This record gives sequence, structure tokens and C-alpha cells, in this order.
Amino acid sequence: MLTWLQRNSLTFPPLERAMRDPNGLLAAGGDLSADRLIQAYRHGCFPWFSEGQPILWWSPDPRTVLFPDELHVSRSLGKLLRQQRYEVTFDQDFAAVIQACAAPRDYADGTWITAAMQEAYLELHTRGFAHSVEVWDQGELVGGLYGLAMGQLFFGESMFSRADNASKYGFATLVRHLKDSGFILIDCQMPTDHLHSLGARAIPRSEFARYLALHLDQPTRASWVC
Repeated sequence: MLTWLQRNSLTFPPLERAMRDPNGLLAAGGDLSADRLIQAYRHGCFPWFSEGQPILWWSPDPRTVLFPDELHVSRSLGKLLRQQRYEVTFDQDFAAVIQACAAPRDYADGTWITAAMQEAYLELHTRGFAHSVEVWDQGELVGGLYGLAMGQLFFGESMFSRADNASKYGFATLVRHLKDSGFILIDCQMPTDHLHSLGARAIPRSEFARYLALHLDQPTRASWVC
């Protein structure tokens, strides 16, 4: 039975209670307050829902993750990186990045990054949890991504690209930065061909939960100042 969250409680049900079909649906309801979102990521779940739906919270099994040492850089992407084709910055325009990620895609109807979601993650950015990666081409924003950093874990949320390999360029730059800063794992949530091409793979949810327990409160050397 699906658990409905109460606004006056930040408690989520155990991850083992998530549904098998649809895979990972754990709970519904509650709100998108910063405190609840922080608790959700610490617990191992994340919000994902369409306009008009109640807030839905997910913890899929298996979980798609990327270990920094396993980043795969294709020949074409490697060439762009060596050429320093684009400029990459962190936290220079979080609002523009999340708005671009929310823009309609050719392959999808609507967006799950609603106005309420954008407002919620902007608050997390203000609190220092959410971060953006911007990819620039001669001063024009051509790609980027955003997510949350907690301890030695980074929780990726969404990316966009308006130029050749721009989102991959930004992601590869981020992964190298996270590796140098002592991060252990990047949560990619759900599987996509795009992420698998970069080296992401699936691990059991129980293993993902162990990474949360071991690394959420560990220090890193991360700096988000460019």
C-alpha cells in the first residue's frame, strides 16, 4: 500500500517498502520544503512527478550510479576536452540552468521540473546544498546540469545541452572535480543511454543505502567557487 506523507512529518517509510511496479515508488504527498527534500535525499529517495500529479517519491531498485573512477570519455568528447572547447563554471547561474533543464524536450510531453520544483531547488541552492554546472561557448550558455552535494555523495538531477556534447562536457568536468574533492559516488537515479555512455551502472538499492550510511556525513575538499 502506498504511504501518504503528512505535512507535519518529515519521516519517510523504509526503502524496502517501495513498490516493484512501478519500480521504486515509495510514497506520495507531503510538500517540497527544503527540509523535506534534504531528508528525502538523506533517506535515499527523490521527488519525480508530472504537472497535475501529487508529489511522488521514488527509490528504484536497482539504482543507477556513477563511480568517479569509472567515468567513460568517448573519443569525440575527449577531443573536445583536450581542445578546451567550452568554458565550465560552477554556481554562476543556477536559475538559468534549472530553467533550461525544465524546457520542453522533443522526445517528451511537458516537464517534471515544475515551477514549484524550480523554487524548491533554488532554496536548496541558497542553503548551499544544490549546485549548478554551466557550460559556456563565447559567453553563451550552451549546456549544464544541477544536483545536490552532501558529504562525499553528489545527487544528480537533470542536464541540458544546446551544442555538441555540451552536457557531457560539463558532466565530465564535474566528475573530475568531484573525484579530486574526495567524492565517492554520483547518484544518477534512473537509467538512460546518455548516462550509461558516460560510465553509469546499476547497483542494488541495499548497496546504495550502505553508501548513504557511510559517506553522507563525511568531509570533502569540495569548492564551488570558480
